[in-house]
Amino acid sequence: MNKVMSRTTHPRPRHRPPTRHDTRRPTTAPPRRPLTRAVRTSPERVRTAPAAPAPRQRPTDLFADRLLAVLSGRRPVHWMLRHTAGRGYDDLVRLAERSPLRTRGTHPVIHDIGYYVPRSGALEVFARIAAGPQLRALAFRLEQSPDLRWRCTAVETR
Repeated sequence: MNKVMSRTTHPRPRHRPPTRHDTRRPTTAPPRRPLTRAVRTSPERVRTAPAAPAPRQRPTDLFADRLLAVLSGRRPVHWMLRHTAGRGYDDLVRLAERSPLRTRGTHPVIHDIGYYVPRSGALEVFARIAAGPQLRALAFRLEQSPDLRWRCTAVETR
């Protein structure tokens, strides 16, 4: 026997507005862009090419930024918990206790990044960190997990 579920439509009372079936909240309006000079001076609209999507940041750059934020004290260590694996988190906790990249005055910035590929799915990355006249070194290892996400497995500073 095949059971068929059917709903009979009940007429809505006329004194209430129709109910919303979509449970998601309405989205906000996109931010307004200022008008260009050509649009202000002429009644015709200027057509431009659609903006290209922003290129995805490489994992080497992304992790260097994240590690710099933690080691300079701008972010807590647990912020990197889901982005580390194995000994990587322990190394990061040990280094963050000493705050090796924390400086007074100027914020440290990434000066240069390089990497070496020892095998497929692994990257050994080095970064030069500049804070005013001082230049420091940051090295870390990234490994790609089976779910294709990059995780930091080792961190060291000099």
